[in-house]
Amino acid sequence: MELKKNDRINLKIDSCSADGSGIGRYNGMAIFVPAAAVGDEITAHILKVKKNYAFAKIENILVPSEDRIKPECPVYLKCGGCAFSHINYEAEKKIKAEHVAECLHRIGGVFPELEEIIGGNDCRYRNKAQFPVALENGEMRAGFYSPHSHRVVHCPDCLLQPPEFEGILDVFARYVRENGVSVYDETAHTGLLRHIYLRKGSASGEIMVCAVVNGNYLPAEEKLVEALLEKESTIKSIILNTNTKKTNVILGDRCRTLWGSDYITDILCSLKFRISPLSFYQVNRDQAERLYNKAAEYAGLTGSETVLDLYCGAGTIGLSMASKAKEIIGVEIVPQAVEDAKINAAENGITNARFICGDASQAAALLREQGICPDVIILDPPRKGCGEDLLKTAAQMEPQRIVYVSCDPATLARDCAALKTLGYEAIKAAPVDMFPRTGHVETVVLLSKLNTKHHIEIDLDMDELDLTDAEKKATYQEIKDYVLEHSGLKVSTLNIAQIKQKCGIIERDCYNKPKSEDTRQPKCPPDKEKAIKEALKHFGMIK
Repeated sequence: MELKKNDRINLKIDSCSADGSGIGRYNGMAIFVPAAAVGDEITAHILKVKKNYAFAKIENILVPSEDRIKPECPVYLKCGGCAFSHINYEAEKKIKAEHVAECLHRIGGVFPELEEIIGGNDCRYRNKAQFPVALENGEMRAGFYSPHSHRVVHCPDCLLQPPEFEGILDVFARYVRENGVSVYDETAHTGLLRHIYLRKGSASGEIMVCAVVNGNYLPAEEKLVEALLEKESTIKSIILNTNTKKTNVILGDRCRTLWGSDYITDILCSLKFRISPLSFYQVNRDQAERLYNKAAEYAGLTGSETVLDLYCGAGTIGLSMASKAKEIIGVEIVPQAVEDAKINAAENGITNARFICGDASQAAALLREQGICPDVIILDPPRKGCGEDLLKTAAQMEPQRIVYVSCDPATLARDCAALKTLGYEAIKAAPVDMFPRTGHVETVVLLSKLNTKHHIEIDLDMDELDLTDAEKKATYQEIKDYVLEHSGLKVSTLNIAQIKQKCGIIERDCYNKPKSEDTRQPKCPPDKEKAIKEALKHFGMIK
């Protein structure tokens, strides 16, 4: 039977897409059904038929999945936010982990060790909300856009957001009604109030209220301020943002503080961060800490490394690693974010971090020309991933490790495949559920430099070689242990052999002799050379 629109069919759901749609198969054709759970047996109403797949909706649930739960949100599926409110959280995490693995394997052709997905609290975790507003029967309504449209679904109390936000929206609704404030119409580009933008410091509890307007003022601004402060005592900042452009971008580039501070603060990874309206800050603080800890674990810092943090935003990832690194260099194209990063570094007493405002690819190329050789590169690009030029430049800088933080498994997989051709193998990957109940998942990947003909690490069994009298005073392992204990540096056998030869201890050259004529060996860094020489003096091998 050929499937057509408005057919009703019985369907068993056997898998789930990343956006939360259940997938069943009918005569070999994939049928996508929103809000269906793996294991559901349903009657599906066919809505659209393509060549190899179709879309449907649930008409009846004949046998419910064991994963199925009753959604608590009254506007689930009407709002375009959540995708997994119909299943338990364990089932959601499994779907997201499988999606990451499938992308890495199928799109990227890479097979890192996949760690267990890092889950978190699945409600009230967001610290930011951007509410579009609309008029309905003369009343202001605030909420979120319905799927694939700009129709506002009224949702003043989203279960992913702080409960205080609902009361603040109530204040705005009353203020609009009592003061005759017009609401923005994006089609006609008329009306004043466009968005209500709220932020909360998850650890500090401080709240910022930002009204985005199609103009430079609001009528009776002092009444709005008074009503907001009366409603919520934790408000620390009330700001007016001007956006008069015909655009879908929410915030304009001009802010005016109506009351309080220009910013709020929050604590992340034991550091204090300043958050202004235009600052980038992770919307899920608790999960951000877990993500940054995993990124730091993958970075494997010992205190001697130079870290290049590309797409650094307000510097949160790099600054969280600063205490374990020799130097942090952050690159970000948004000027306000760079200023925030500098301020955040200063306020936390971090002196080994500097920040550059510019395109990531161009800045990386410039740093390479200046002879900067980072030991670790952090990549945290937007959803579209990294450009080809940036990946090439990053590889040419020859870091020992690249830590890639991604919000899109597909572009992550594509970039991991590109990096593999450039000499970097994906070793480990950890999905991090930054946005429970939505269709999004973050992933942290460790990529390590391959031992190619361009870079060969040599570890030799020194017991098999003839030793000079000086060499007999300490083994290579004893020198490594001494250096690590006294300087915190990890040195290789090759590093030690190079310095021994430089000091005249080794008269033969077999330790450093390359295996092919075009091989370029890495030179021992100056800080490691100094530490090794101190060890050689300690063991009486040099004066």
